[in-house]
Amino acid sequence: MANKLQIELVRSVIGFPQWMRVVVRGMGLRKMHQKVVLPDNGSTRGMIARVPHLLKVTPVEGGK
Repeated sequence: MANKLQIELVRSVIGFPQWMRVVVRGMGLRKMHQKVVLPDNGSTRGMIARVPHLLKVTPVEGGK
């Protein structure tokens, strides 16, 4: 399993409930097609599981 995950917001949060917007914002995503690299741990996986239809997740090998 990778140490980090690259997460991209591929669908707008407009029209979705406020709690989904809070989850996306909590990951550090603000704009469409913005990418963030987060550690692969339980809390990150839990946030991804709440809004998988809005995200594209790619494992990142190596690097910082």
